[in-house]
Parts: sequence; C-alpha cells; structure tokens
Amino acid sequence: QVQLVESGGGLVQAGGSLRLSCAASGSIRRINAMGWYRQAPGKQRELVASITSDGSTNYADAVKGRFTISRDNAKSTIYLQMNSLKPEDTAVYYCNSNVVQYFRSESTYWGQGTQVTVSS
Repeated sequence: QVQLVESGGGLVQAGGSLRLSCAASGSIRRINAMGWYRQAPGKQRELVASITSDGSTNYADAVKGRFTISRDNAKSTIYLQMNSLKPEDTAVYYCNSNVVQYFRSESTYWGQGTQVTVSS
C-alpha cells in the first residue's frame, strides 16, 4: 500500500505565504507525476499544479506566478510554495501521486487533505 501524508496548511492573512509538503511512503517502485489539487466548499476539485518525475511543471492559470511546485525524488516528497495568497485560495488542498508498485501497474493515490484558509 501507498500513503501520502500532507502537512503545512493553516490560516494566513491575504498576501501571506504558506508551504505545503506531501511525502509518499510504502511499497513504491517508481513515482511518476505528482500534483496538488484543491476543493473549495460547494465547488469541484481542481488541479492547482503538477510535476513530472523529470521536473516538468504545470500550473492552473489562477495560481501562475504565485505558487511554485517542486519535488525531491530522494525523499518522495513534493512541495507547494504559495505566495501572495488570496481569499479565493481558501480550500482543502489534496496531494495526488501516480505510483508504480512492485509487480503492479500504475495507480493513483490521494492524501487526506490539508486546510488552507486565507483571511481578507
């Protein structure tokens, strides 16, 4: 089994910064793409940013220039540096990972989510 553990959420004022972390553990042969999604109350879950195993990144238009995703392959961990936060960034943030386990095909795993609240 694979576990994704997120940390770093919290309450911050508009204009502030937070850094989220997500560490993968378990029986892992290889981790392909990893990413961050978010879900605000009453809205669908949406992609925030993703990063491939070789470091290529993709961002939602709403966070370009403010958020930065990075990855430490040795630690099976990704980070999301969030700067210039806005109230509309308030959501539960979920880590997502495409993992290849030994003797198994690729599967997608989700973390438990971490709350980010931005006050105006």
